[in-house]
Amino acid sequence: MSRIDLLRQTTLFVDLPDDILQALADNLGKGTFAKGMVLYHKGSPGQRLYLIETGQVRIFVLSDTGHEITLNIHGPGECFGELAVLDGGPRSAGAVAMEALVAYTLDREDFLDLVEAHPKLARRALERVSERLRHLTAHVESLSFLDITGRVASCLLDFAAHHGQPTDEGVVLQMHLTQAEFASCVAATRESVNKVLGGFRDEGLIRHDVPVVTILDPAGLKRKINY
Repeated sequence: MSRIDLLRQTTLFVDLPDDILQALADNLGKGTFAKGMVLYHKGSPGQRLYLIETGQVRIFVLSDTGHEITLNIHGPGECFGELAVLDGGPRSAGAVAMEALVAYTLDREDFLDLVEAHPKLARRALERVSERLRHLTAHVESLSFLDITGRVASCLLDFAAHHGQPTDEGVVLQMHLTQAEFASCVAATRESVNKVLGGFRDEGLIRHDVPVVTILDPAGLKRKINY
């Protein structure tokens, strides 16, 4: 896949004129990252944004006591790291490769130059930051007001919407998360999450063949979410 084709598939850059896409493509760097490699930590300088060609990235924060919470997961065709690039502040969270990762990078100064020259790109960047904020707000709401059953159901449905592969049987999720990492998505212990997943399986809502989860009854999962 060419750099321009990848840009055309990315929400931040889709439908931009060819001259903007070419300018972006000309400024992209490329990096490969092994599974488990931390791309950046919370508090580090935000010098570049990332655009995923292959692989997945997990965005996370650590509490003062070392407990980890997963905020988001990004896959092919998605970009991340744009907030610190836009405002010049430190990273608000860390990013780690969930599997072998190939990603393009765009330095902050190159991106800001393009934003200043092309107002349409500036509007798209603001829309993307708004989407991030809405997702984070929904995630915080889930963690604050749902019980563990509702949080797991909400998390599975969110993964299905953003990363699932529809099939005749259901929506298939290739879970590149460890049990601990999945538990960190819902701020719970591995044991409690496994118990909930077992209950969903027994009710026929999902099929769980590690590492694959198939959502068989999305409506049934949605009924588990009660604020």
